[in-house]
Amino acid sequence: MKVAVVTGAGSGIGRAVSLGLLRAGYTVVLAGRQRTALDETGSLAPAQSQWLAVPSDIRVESSVAALFSATLEHFSRLDLLFNNAGVSAPGRPLEELTLGQWNEVIAVNLTGAFLCAREAFRIMKQQRPQGGRIINNGSISAQVPRPHSAPYTASKHAITGLTKSLSLDGRTHRIACGQIDIGNAQTSMTARMMQGALQPDGSTAAEPTIDVSLVADAVVSMADLPLDANVPFMTLMATQMPFAGRG
Repeated sequence: MKVAVVTGAGSGIGRAVSLGLLRAGYTVVLAGRQRTALDETGSLAPAQSQWLAVPSDIRVESSVAALFSATLEHFSRLDLLFNNAGVSAPGRPLEELTLGQWNEVIAVNLTGAFLCAREAFRIMKQQRPQGGRIINNGSISAQVPRPHSAPYTASKHAITGLTKSLSLDGRTHRIACGQIDIGNAQTSMTARMMQGALQPDGSTAAEPTIDVSLVADAVVSMADLPLDANVPFMTLMATQMPFAGRG
């Protein structure tokens, strides 16, 4: 039995990946702020699969500790962390952003990912067999920004640095770390892109999306590798979306 923790499991990519892992035979701990959303994800799980909903706020150190304590209490080990939970600030000019909006994005996207990775490291180092895997949800914004996205883009660039550091620090403990950068998966967060997204030249244009199930398939393929192999970075995106040459 392989045990996974997925943050932001109540909707979007987190829900799709949770269900993909459950279909692949993983036991999945569903983490997120709203129990009703987590229970809804669980209700979509295949029959006979094992899951546990643990309402959590990854901005809060004690809540993250409780999440991983519950994982150990129920399943005795941890094989995979999918650091997925994320938010964005309103798309507006930099000078109009508030410090609170900046801090909220950093708290969820970066600090939350760090807190979860730290707990995962503590478990994965001590358990026997030793080791495990962490997959961070980046974004193509980790490579190329969109207009009016400084908080989100900065947080995702920081995730890339976190991924590299975790990969290095986990090497001697059989902890593999990789990152998936996703472009325009069909979720509630990207629904507006099909109507029109702001482009660097000031125009608005509809952008293509991909089915979120493809993201789930990609994450499962990364997760299923033996620990002596790793995908450090993967970019999965809609073929026709503006990315190469953006701006």
